[in-house]
Formats: sequence, structure tokens, C-alpha cells
Amino acid sequence: MNKEQKYEEAYAQLHDIVRKLENDEYDIDEIAAQLKTAQRLIKLCKDKLSKAEAEISKIQAEQDQQ
Repeated sequence: MNKEQKYEEAYAQLHDIVRKLENDEYDIDEIAAQLKTAQRLIKLCKDKLSKAEAEISKIQAEQDQQ
């Protein structure tokens, strides 16, 4: 994927995969591929949340110094 995926898009895609897994909508051949995609999406979401948390902490620290 050339364009960096937004958190909201990744979360929605992950939610869709989970819903389909829970409802047995994937055949056995698709499950492994979807689990790999889910794993990638989870990492992307965690990374984005960690980055946002670090940015918020930095802003708060800067405000505390003023």
C-alpha cells in the first residue's frame, strides 16, 4: 500500500475481519491470509496510538514548562 493507512480505516478493516471470523464467513483457505492481515492491522493501530500518546505527552510537558 503506497498511502499510509489511517487509524480509523485500519480499525474498521480489523473490525470487519473479526466480525467475519466470528460469523464463519471465511473459508479455510482465507483464514490464514485474514489472520496475517489482522496481525498487520493490530500492529499499525498500536503504533499509531503509541505515537499519538507520545505527542500528547510532549505537548503536555511543554505546557507545564510555560
